[in-house]
Amino acid sequence: MNDLSSFHFIRPWCLLFLPAVIGVWWTVRTLSNPFRRWQDVMAPELLDAATANRDQRQKWRTYSLLTGWVIAAIAVAGPTWRPETSPFADDPVPVMLLLKSGETMNQTDLSPSRMERARLKVADFAELRKGLPLGLIAYAGSAHLVLPPTRDTAVVATMAAEIGPEIMPTPGDELAVALTLSMKTLGDRGGSIVVVVDTVPAGTESALKEFRASYGVSVEILGVAREETPERDDLANAASNLRADLTLLTPDTTDVATIVRRIADTPIAVSVDGAGTRWAEMGWWLVPIVALWVLSGFRRDEQVSERSE
Repeated sequence: MNDLSSFHFIRPWCLLFLPAVIGVWWTVRTLSNPFRRWQDVMAPELLDAATANRDQRQKWRTYSLLTGWVIAAIAVAGPTWRPETSPFADDPVPVMLLLKSGETMNQTDLSPSRMERARLKVADFAELRKGLPLGLIAYAGSAHLVLPPTRDTAVVATMAAEIGPEIMPTPGDELAVALTLSMKTLGDRGGSIVVVVDTVPAGTESALKEFRASYGVSVEILGVAREETPERDDLANAASNLRADLTLLTPDTTDVATIVRRIADTPIAVSVDGAGTRWAEMGWWLVPIVALWVLSGFRRDEQVSERSE
């Protein structure tokens, strides 16, 4: 998902051309005004009364030219708000799985239990992302890094099978803490976050919005819940606060496959040495506007000939 809070210019120094553009336009406009010498010696109202057929279209074309130049300078500066994957990136998108291990996960409304179904979904992720970086964090009232992103996804499934509420040191539901830990783990490489969770308690809205505002990372929520349940509504609310996509549990691997496909299209920071995040060039969208604006400033010269009688 694109976020306009990331709006910036790829080449902001090009905006320094704007004062020069305006200065050149003002100079040309002043020197090309045939009445400029009279303006120094005549009152404006007298000059208007003494002249006829002053072409208002010429004034419009002059301002159109200035507008076109300004838009062109902005386009050259490279406005952007959307990162894109570098063609030279040698690593796929790292993914951090956040597995909730609170007491609510022991409920058996989903057979055999919510916790067991969540473990099976982690195994599905490990299978569908075999050989691709996958990490694991377990959280309840505290968050704990189980594995950083690793290409050995089988070990992620093995470790997840041993996680449950009984081994968590602090009861509770601190999703925001787990999200922050995942970002620290991903570091400058960036990546995606997938939260495997049954419910998110009320009162966490501000913490989730603050996380979203601070990081803007792509978040997916795999809801271990049924449709038309209070748990589903809580998850939808959390997804809204995080601007995340919510996918509910399915009996097969459709849910996991859907998330994996979306993750594959997630742009991240490139992994080549010396390179940062690659941003999509959006200034070219302004090129047709500049072209149409400049063309509107041209007109065919009209020649008027008088026949002498």
